[in-house]
Amino acid sequence: MLTLAQITDLHITSDKDPVNKARNEARLRTVLQAIHARRPRPAAILATGDLVDRGEPEEYAELKKILKDVELPIFLGLGNHDARGAFREAFPETPVNQDGFVQYTIDFEGLRVVMLDTLDEGKADGAFCKKRAAWTRKALNKARRVPTIVTLHHPPVHSSIRWMDPNPKSEWIMRLEKTLRGRRQVMTAISGHIHRSYFGMFAGHTLSVGPATSIQLTLDLTDVDMRVPDGREILVEEPPGYTLLVWDDNVLTTHFCVAGDFPPAVMYTVPFVKD
Repeated sequence: MLTLAQITDLHITSDKDPVNKARNEARLRTVLQAIHARRPRPAAILATGDLVDRGEPEEYAELKKILKDVELPIFLGLGNHDARGAFREAFPETPVNQDGFVQYTIDFEGLRVVMLDTLDEGKADGAFCKKRAAWTRKALNKARRVPTIVTLHHPPVHSSIRWMDPNPKSEWIMRLEKTLRGRRQVMTAISGHIHRSYFGMFAGHTLSVGPATSIQLTLDLTDVDMRVPDGREILVEEPPGYTLLVWDDNVLTTHFCVAGDFPPAVMYTVPFVKD
């Protein structure tokens, strides 16, 4: 059995924003503690973007302080709140491809991860240009028979939380769909960005969106005009979470996990007999 933990939307910040700094760091540490306590312990952590809040060097410095305590391999990807230059200065060991995008592959026993870069700097929406698509095709072509997980920050499928959802006809989504369609080795794709967990289908594959380690998005499916504040709740202090991917006997399952201290409800103290 191989397990991998996905974390996303950390939004670590600096002393410029002391309230969010304290809250988001505490929530991330709660998630990391929960991941370390898992048995079996995951083989690695995949961080799928929005590592920091404003892409500033001071924020990446704070993130490095937190991650130095992580006892597992951790692989970093970028989201729309990140900045490639500051990120690469802080984490020069993270691979980049020949075009400077944070796209790389990770090989585990019997399973492969392809990390994609959907950052369009200065914009909230995703991007997947021709250069990124060409790299992805080559990476997938190199291991057509190896079961693969594709990771990216921006989900290309609707959550139906209207103000967060992309235009399904966006050029980057259509290019990504064409790149992944028919790739039989792709077991699933995982992403973040929405600060709430959900499933969808994309290009013939399942796609899961992980919960944030920072605050979660309120599940409000009604129409909203974000240009007109109306007092509604848009983010909520639900517990932080992470995703656990389990590869067992050539079957991949996905678990959304809540991190925190919760009292046990039932203890296994006598033999259990199925009806």
